[in-house]
Amino acid sequence: MATVTLKGNPINTIGTLPKAGSKAPAFSLTKGDLSNAHLDDYKGVKVVLNIFPSVDTGTCAQSVRQFNKEAAELENTKVLCVSKDLPFAQGRFCGAEGIENVEMLSDFKDGNFGKAYGLEFSDGPLQSLHSRAVVVLNEEGKVIYTEQVAETVDEPNYKAALEALMDA
Repeated sequence: MATVTLKGNPINTIGTLPKAGSKAPAFSLTKGDLSNAHLDDYKGVKVVLNIFPSVDTGTCAQSVRQFNKEAAELENTKVLCVSKDLPFAQGRFCGAEGIENVEMLSDFKDGNFGKAYGLEFSDGPLQSLHSRAVVVLNEEGKVIYTEQVAETVDEPNYKAALEALMDA
């Protein structure tokens, strides 16, 4: 279990993020067209998992905007933005914001992504949503970088995540 804060108040996750060097847990998430996306679909490319509670909050929305901007410059890399928001809400946000360089994926159906990655909140006002985290994978699906953001309202360390991509 990891303990983070929400506006200074402690909240817990059900586990901890996968360790660097480990194989990323498999996942099945829902795309905007309601089809499924699986980890194996991204074999052969580097992956940035930008994970957050809801695109309807300022910090979460900013992380999608920032990674969208950065993703335009990345070669052989996909940025996957993951939350439990419905795919319709994710699509509406991307359409309104002109987001085109990241892929929005939803864990709304069964929450197995949040469980497998150990980042589902187990208590507090955001219970069952995802904590804010970044996980970077190499082309073989190995974890090369993780960040569990300590204060939920803070943005992730974009620079560190992007540097991990360059070192991979």
